[in-house]
Amino acid sequence: MAIWDFVKDAGKSLFGSEAEAKEAPTQPAQDPQADTDRKVAALKGELKALGLTGKDVHLTLRGDTVVIAGQARDQETLEKLILAVGNIKGIARVELAEGAGTETPAPAGAKPVFHTVQKGETLSAIAQKYLGKAGRYTEIFEANKPMLTDPDKIYPGQTLRIPQA
Repeated sequence: MAIWDFVKDAGKSLFGSEAEAKEAPTQPAQDPQADTDRKVAALKGELKALGLTGKDVHLTLRGDTVVIAGQARDQETLEKLILAVGNIKGIARVELAEGAGTETPAPAGAKPVFHTVQKGETLSAIAQKYLGKAGRYTEIFEANKPMLTDPDKIYPGQTLRIPQA
């Protein structure tokens, strides 16, 4: 089982804020299972919006950890699934369930390379660090589509996929 850590307080807000939950004290306490089901549905909706759904990919939420089970189309899609759910505010960890993977086998020894954006970093600086040339930032941008829509819109705490040659 592989595990990736993410910055829990960074990312796209899908679950609503803690402030919203505190502002609604007149509503009865929600069933924890119903809340978990709502969050899983929101995650699945995000994957569908990004075009990353698969018939054999299943998500389970345990606290702030998402477990991915099943088979993604290929290694690239699997890595994007990991990032898409990990870069959601409130998610601290993504795990691959035992037996999860890809329909198309990855090359031997292939492991995803991820980078967590630090304050002040740019895609050019990240490209220089990992790919040896700042001008190769477009490769990182392309490797992170559809999650990234603009190479200038990255944020601290966001985890990016680094393409391997």
